[in-house]
Amino acid sequence: MINITLPDGSKREFPGPVTVAEVAASIGAGLAKAALAGKVDGKVVDTSFQMQADSALSIITAKDADGLEVIRHSTAHLLAYAVKELFPDAQVTIGPVIEHGFFYDFSYKRPFTPEDLTAIEKKMTQLAALDEPVSRRVLPRDEAVAYFKSLGEHYKAEIIESIPADQDVSLYREGKFEDLCRGPHVPSTGKLKHFKLMKVAGAYWRGDHKNEMLQRIYGTAWATKDELQQHLTMLEEAEKRDHRKLGRELDLFHIDEHSPGTVFWHPKGWTLWQGVEQYMRKVYQDNGYQEVKGPQIIDKSLWEKTGHWDKYRENMFTTESEKRDYALKPMNCPGHILIYKQGLKSYRDLPLRFGEFGACHRNEPSGGLHGIMRVRAFTQDDGHIFCTEDQIQGEVIAFTTLLQKVYKDFGFTNIIYKLSTRPEKRIGTEESWDRAEAALAEGLRASGCDFEYLPGEGAFYGPKIEYTLKDALGRPWQCGTIQVDPNMPERLDADFVGEDGARHRPIMLHRAIVGSLERFIGILIEESAGALPAWLAPVQVAVLNITDAQADYCRSVAKTLQNQGLRVNLDLRNEKITYKIREHSMQKLPYLIVIGDKEMAAGAVAVRARGGQDLGAMPLEAFIQRITSDIANKSAA
Repeated sequence: MINITLPDGSKREFPGPVTVAEVAASIGAGLAKAALAGKVDGKVVDTSFQMQADSALSIITAKDADGLEVIRHSTAHLLAYAVKELFPDAQVTIGPVIEHGFFYDFSYKRPFTPEDLTAIEKKMTQLAALDEPVSRRVLPRDEAVAYFKSLGEHYKAEIIESIPADQDVSLYREGKFEDLCRGPHVPSTGKLKHFKLMKVAGAYWRGDHKNEMLQRIYGTAWATKDELQQHLTMLEEAEKRDHRKLGRELDLFHIDEHSPGTVFWHPKGWTLWQGVEQYMRKVYQDNGYQEVKGPQIIDKSLWEKTGHWDKYRENMFTTESEKRDYALKPMNCPGHILIYKQGLKSYRDLPLRFGEFGACHRNEPSGGLHGIMRVRAFTQDDGHIFCTEDQIQGEVIAFTTLLQKVYKDFGFTNIIYKLSTRPEKRIGTEESWDRAEAALAEGLRASGCDFEYLPGEGAFYGPKIEYTLKDALGRPWQCGTIQVDPNMPERLDADFVGEDGARHRPIMLHRAIVGSLERFIGILIEESAGALPAWLAPVQVAVLNITDAQADYCRSVAKTLQNQGLRVNLDLRNEKITYKIREHSMQKLPYLIVIGDKEMAAGAVAVRARGGQDLGAMPLEAFIQRITSDIANKSAA
C-alpha cells in the first residue's frame, strides 16, 4: 500500500503506484480537470508522474504560482509547435519562462514580420483547441542527439551534446511536435487559453555575439482572461510612460549613435538632473556624510589588488599612457579607501561616512542598453561608511530610515526589503557571517521593516540588503542597497587604531539610495508619466499673454517669480492663447499663468493647474504662496 499525504495533513491510501492525475481524480472531478501538475515531496512534476512510495503531494492548478510557471513553460512549446507548422524550415533552439511570460529563439532564413506573428498566434490558438495530450519520454543522450539531427534540428543536437554522455534526456511531445525539455508541462494543450505574442527581437545563439543572430519571439501567458487583459492594459500604460518617448516629447535628453550608452542632457533634462543631485547633496550634508571626489582613471594595479581586474575586466574601459595601463572606474569604492587611508584613523573617527556623485563607466553589451535606464556612463549617489563591526546595526537603522524618507519625498512609499545571505563560495569565518547577517536583520527589524531572505545571494565577502521600490504600475525597481564588506579594506590595507592601541580593519559598508541617477530619473519620468512634481519640474510655471498689451506686465510677473527662485517660461509669442495653453499643457507644466486686460488691471494672475484645472484669478502673492508650498512639501500640483 502507498500512502499519499495531502497539504491539509489528510492521507489517501492506494494499493500500488499511483499518478498525480489519479490522486486528483480520487479527490474530485473538478480538481482532476483543474490539475496542471503536482508537487511531490517538494518537486514540481507532471500529472502523469507515478509515485512508487509514500509521498507528500499537493495538486497544482492555475491558481498557484507554480501552475502559472507551468502554463508559461508549456506555452513556449506551443509557440515552437506553431512556428514549425507554419515554417517547417525554422530551427528551434531554447524557450524559457521569463517574468510575465516566455520567449523562444528560432533560426530562420528571413526575419519574422508582424504578419507572421499574427499568423503564429492564430495557429497556437488552433493547436490549443485540439487539446492534444502532452506526453514525456526518456532517451539516452547519444540517441537523442541522433534523433534531433535526423529532424534537422542541429541547435537541439548541439545542446544535448553538451550533456554528459552517461545521462538520459527527457523529451515532450504534443501532436506532431517533440521538444527537448526537463518539464514539467500541462497534461494537454487545451489548458493553454490565455496568451499573446508581443514582439520579435534579435538574440545571439547562447548569448555569444560571435555566434549567429537568432530571432527571439516574446509572449505572455496567464491563468485567466482577466489577468491577461490587465497585463496588456498595464503594458499599454507603460508604453505611454516610456521614458525614452517622454524624453523626446519633453525635450529632456537624447541618446546619440556617436556615443552609445551615454546620455546627452538637454537644458530641461539637466535642470531635472540637478534637482535630484542637489536634493541628494543636502541629504549627505544633513546626515553626517562628507562629500568627496575621486579621479576617473586609475592605474590597473589598484584594480588587480581589489580583484576587479580578474573578475570584471571585460566590462571595464581601459586606456594606456607612458606604458602604464589604466581603467575608467566602474565603481567608486577603491577610490574611497585611498581617501580613507590618507592620515591615521582612530576608533574615535568611526563611523566615517563618505559620499560621492561618482561618474562610472561600464562596457555593457550594446544589446542590453535601454534608454537612460541602462547605460555605459552613469553617476551614482555612492556612499561608503567605514565603521566597526559593532556599529553595523546602528548604521543600517539610520540608513533605512533615511532611505524611506528620500523615497517618500520622491513619491514612493511601497518598498520591498530583501536580505541576501552567505553564498556557497565565500571568505571569512562562519562567526563573522553570523554577526554580519544578524546585524543587518536586526537593523531592518528595528526599523519596523518586514523582509524576506535571499539565501546564498550575498557577495562572496559579505551579506547585503536590497531596497526595491514599486512604481504606480506595480513594477519593481531595485535601487537602494547596503552591503557589508570586510574584504576590500583587507585587500587595500586600510586600518584604524582601536581603543586598545592596536591596528584593526574597519568594516566597509557600500550604500546607495537612488543608485544610478540616470536610471532613477528614468524611473521618476515613468512614475509621473512626465508630469513631474513642482519641486522637480524643469519649468515650474509658464506666463502667457493674451495680446501684446499685457507684455510688460507679464515680464514683471515673470521677473517677480524668478526672484522667488522659480523656474519660469515667459511666452510672449504672437499666437492665439488657446494654442499657447495647449502647447504648454502638452509639456506637463505644473502651472500656467494667463494674463489679459482684466488681470493686468487688477494686478492679478489667472492660474491653471496641470490637468486643465482652472483656479481662477488671484493676487500674485497668493499664487507664489501656493507654488512655494507645493515645492516645500514635495507635493504635486
